[in-house]
Amino acid sequence: MHTSVREIHFSLQSDFSYFLRVDSEGRSLGLGFQLVLTDGQKAWRGKVSEAMVNEEAEELEMPKEKYIHDLQQALTEVESSASYCFTLKPNPPTSSCAVTLTYEKMQKDISFKLGSVLLEAVKEPAEVVREVLTHTLQQGNALQRHNHKLKEENQRLIQEHKRITEEVKRYAEGKEALEAELYSRFVLVLNEKKTKIRSLQEAVTNLQETSCRTSDGLKNKDSVKSDRTAGQNREEDEYGGSTDEELTEEESTAASHLPSRGKFVTHLLFLHTQSHLG
Repeated sequence: MHTSVREIHFSLQSDFSYFLRVDSEGRSLGLGFQLVLTDGQKAWRGKVSEAMVNEEAEELEMPKEKYIHDLQQALTEVESSASYCFTLKPNPPTSSCAVTLTYEKMQKDISFKLGSVLLEAVKEPAEVVREVLTHTLQQGNALQRHNHKLKEENQRLIQEHKRITEEVKRYAEGKEALEAELYSRFVLVLNEKKTKIRSLQEAVTNLQETSCRTSDGLKNKDSVKSDRTAGQNREEDEYGGSTDEELTEEESTAASHLPSRGKFVTHLLFLHTQSHLG
């Protein structure tokens, strides 16, 4: 059973407070609920069934979920009190034993009836008032305990936030110191690399210059040798001399025209035979 208590005012008695207690199965009022109304001296009790809730929603042509939401706001929510108004009338008008509680919703300066309930007078209102006060006191104590827990949690979070802030500050300082140290080391390494690169560049330049001088010397020697060979060839042409290669070629040609040894012997035998026959 879920219970809520709120203060309400009636339009004809705006300076006088009433206390409305609502008991329901769960937090939703869709399954029906019970009402207790008291001004501290008198008390009235009534009940709204699930069928009555459905009937009111159908008469207003509202979806049931929307109607239940508005009903909950009107009867249980303190923050929405400015959007809803209440009227209390005797039923019948000449009797004080029963009253009709009507609740309406204010929307753009226009009010429409959400519903109404017949409340019967309680024979012992002091007991009802005591129950309302007891529930209110219990709710107040529960809120105080919850508030105390929230304060403790808030204090814990403040301490945790302070600790985390100090750690972050310490980490930031350590990070800055580490960055400075790494930067100084990087500068040293960079300078060493620059010095090494310059020395390597100088060595490469020296090697290139040496290679160029060597290449020029070899070119000059080849040029002198070529000039000498050309001069010798011109002298041989002028004096009509033959080279060793040319002599070798001529001897080979002459030898090729001589008969072989076998042919020469055969020819001599043929001549000898012809002379005997003659």
